[in-house]
Amino acid sequence: MEQKDVPRSCLSMEGDGEDELLQTLPRERNWGGTSDLCQFQGFWCPLWVFHGLISFQKHFQAHATDLILASAPKTGTTWSKALVFAIVNRTRYGFNDNPLLTANPHDLVPFLEMDLYLNRNNLPNLEDRSDPRLLSTHVPFASLPVSIIDSGCRIVYVCRNPFDQLISHWHFTLKRSKENADHPPLPLEECFERYCKGVISFGPFWDHVLGYWKASLEKPNKVLFLKYEDLKEDAKFGHLKKLAEFLGFPFSGDEERDGVIEQVSNLCSFENLKSLEVNNIGKRKCGRQNTDFFREGKVGDWANYLTPSMAQRLNNLVEEKLAGSGLTFRLLH
Repeated sequence: MEQKDVPRSCLSMEGDGEDELLQTLPRERNWGGTSDLCQFQGFWCPLWVFHGLISFQKHFQAHATDLILASAPKTGTTWSKALVFAIVNRTRYGFNDNPLLTANPHDLVPFLEMDLYLNRNNLPNLEDRSDPRLLSTHVPFASLPVSIIDSGCRIVYVCRNPFDQLISHWHFTLKRSKENADHPPLPLEECFERYCKGVISFGPFWDHVLGYWKASLEKPNKVLFLKYEDLKEDAKFGHLKKLAEFLGFPFSGDEERDGVIEQVSNLCSFENLKSLEVNNIGKRKCGRQNTDFFREGKVGDWANYLTPSMAQRLNNLVEEKLAGSGLTFRLLH
């Protein structure tokens, strides 16, 4: 895939300069909705996020104490935000009055490029937020602001096997397309072809995961790489304890004996979050209903949609793209 490289160091343009740059970028139709994708810095950025992304890159000043949750879309982001918030704030709030019971996880751990910096004419004042600041992003590692890398803040990266991400993203965009008669939904077969070409929001998938995977190998004390499937199957809470320790809020022996880890897990379970009133009403800034972020949350749901030939093709492609990296996913084997 031919890429137009726009390094972060040249992002000094303001206003019209950003608009002029945007007009030069390759474009593809997004899977759903009204916003196309533009190829920028080697990944496919939704047009509606473009100015927020540049504002985030230019203006965000990271603190060493920041905790940033990074992910590609539809890889367990909402659930992971709940887990991070609950772990960090478990001594501040009780389990019966936790803000997760009355606020959507995306409100408690906002996206930098899609929430806080979305309006380039109204920059957020993040200095008033108490440390550690809990923030999130879908931006690939190579396009993160230099201040994040230089600050040494901690990044938790959550990924999901590409089969389930593809299907989850397709359902997500299907809902949006059905709400807009001018932009009919793309069939799964066409979305599959686009996925194999890397054309998906913040993709290609393999570039996104490899960026954070390599960073986690180089700086394991600063970048934690987690798999959605491992967290879902975490019967003995090993990965949850690993997450808490990395965040700087390890569970004590007394907490383990008192069942605090189980309480965090239950509070943040997909079933509990999906049942809450707050997650069944209201909209996000992107126009999506809160309910859109809670569909199935299952591992292996892809088998209900992909044909054997599609699954084999994607399996071969992912193995080829990740070859030699040491990163593997449980796909067909």
